[in-house]
Amino acid sequence: MRKTNIIIAFILLLLTNSCSNVQNEFSSNKCYFVFENSNHNNSLLAEAMTAYSGVFCTVSLVNEHGAQYYAFTNNSGLPEKKILTDLDKQRTHILGLNNGLIVGYGKLSDPLTFYAYDLECPNCFDPDAIPVRSKKLSISTSGIATCNVCKRQYDLNNSGIIISGDKGNKLTRYRASTTGPYGTLSVYN
Repeated sequence: MRKTNIIIAFILLLLTNSCSNVQNEFSSNKCYFVFENSNHNNSLLAEAMTAYSGVFCTVSLVNEHGAQYYAFTNNSGLPEKKILTDLDKQRTHILGLNNGLIVGYGKLSDPLTFYAYDLECPNCFDPDAIPVRSKKLSISTSGIATCNVCKRQYDLNNSGIIISGDKGNKLTRYRASTTGPYGTLSVYN
C-alpha cells in the first residue's frame, strides 16, 4: 500500500511540474469593451463578427479635434471610424494593455471560436517601461499578426500561437462574445 501511495504521489508531482509552463488561455489584464453595432452599423466590425468570413478587425479609441472615435481597421487595411455616442461615453472602455484589440472568428475550430486579442506584441511590449512605447501588431488578410520589432508572426485563427520567429508567449487573449454582425460585441476579463 505504501509503495502504491509513493507511485501515485510521484505521478502527481510529474503532472504538476509538466503543467507549470502552460500559458493561461485568457489574460488576467484588465479589458472591458462593449460595442453596440446595431446602433453604429460599422461594416468592418460586422465582417469580423460574421462566422466563416475570415476577417479580423483592429479596434482602438482615438481623439480627433476634441471628439472621441472608435477606429476600426480590417485585415485588408480598410479603416472606418465611429464617433462615441452618449451611451458609449458613459461606459467603461479598457481596450487591452495600450488601447488596442484584434477581434474576429478563427477558421480552425468546429464550432468556430470568436477571438479577442491584445493589439500589442506580448513579447516586445512592456507596460511598465517609462515612457511606454507601443509595439502594435499588423494583421494580414491571411489571419496572421506580425510584430515589426521582433518579427514574430502569430496565427489569429489558432489561439494566437507563434508560427514564425523566436519562441515566446502567444498573443494575449481576452474573453469575447458577439450576438452577430450587427449585434453586440463584448470583450472582457
